[in-house]
Amino acid sequence: MLFRSTKRFGPDKKRFEHLAFLNLAQNVVCLIWSYLMIKIWSNGQNGGAPWLSYWSAGITNTIGPAMGIEALKYISYPAQVLAKSSKMIPVMLMGALVYGIRYTFPEYVCTLLVAGGVSTFALSKTSSKTISKLANPNAPLGYGLCFLNLAFDGFTNATQDSITARYPKTSAWNIMLGMNLWGTIYNMIFMFGWPNATGYDAIQFCKQHPEVAWDILLYCLCGAVGQNFIFLTISRFGSLTNTTITTTRKFVSIVVSSLLSGNPLSEKQWASVFMVFSGLSYQIYLKWKKLKRAQKKRKST
Repeated sequence: MLFRSTKRFGPDKKRFEHLAFLNLAQNVVCLIWSYLMIKIWSNGQNGGAPWLSYWSAGITNTIGPAMGIEALKYISYPAQVLAKSSKMIPVMLMGALVYGIRYTFPEYVCTLLVAGGVSTFALSKTSSKTISKLANPNAPLGYGLCFLNLAFDGFTNATQDSITARYPKTSAWNIMLGMNLWGTIYNMIFMFGWPNATGYDAIQFCKQHPEVAWDILLYCLCGAVGQNFIFLTISRFGSLTNTTITTTRKFVSIVVSSLLSGNPLSEKQWASVFMVFSGLSYQIYLKWKKLKRAQKKRKST
């Protein structure tokens, strides 16, 4: 949101209003980045999934985040955090229902502990202003958009897991290239596909204010580096682990911020902290046991 809310460009002090163009630029830069990584580290050999495998996940990955942003028009940000704190649940449900991925009962317990802990913590932090906004007549629309965002995220992650399961040689950069290839196609259609599309205005703004282009490039390069770690996590440990990390990252930042600011946590909030880290610790233990069993099986064969 830096381009829209804080920075102005040129003598006329205009803001860059075309945020959808950032998504297209991000897709293009990450597409080029992943292609170079494949060439450098894979010696040009591609043993991964065919690019057509990513078309459906590319749609949901493009539309889902846009719905999450749109939901903020009708509900508060803390309310959205509360609604999206259970993101791991639709990831598992989509994996089980759409692709037949089987999760163990302990994995469901871990997910419920983490999602329940984050939800309880977020609810206990909700202020009276937030509660009043939850009564907004359009709040059901906001929560509906959040639900669709979660469902699309769940489908995206489940599809990525299914692709890596069907094509074991698929690397993190293969996934990154496939997702950004289709994201580029869809965002190009959205930004330039009709006469009143805003992509032309965004390019014209960049021509009039060249410093914008450099900021966008820096933004996209940072995003490309971040996507490296995201897709490495997905390809090696699965989407559920990646979702767990991204969910608890925000939770930990809230806890640390509360402690450093001198705001003591209530008993209910400390109970939430215990729930989250209990779920994470148990999940780490389960993965450690699974790894040990796999190692023993390889040694025996």
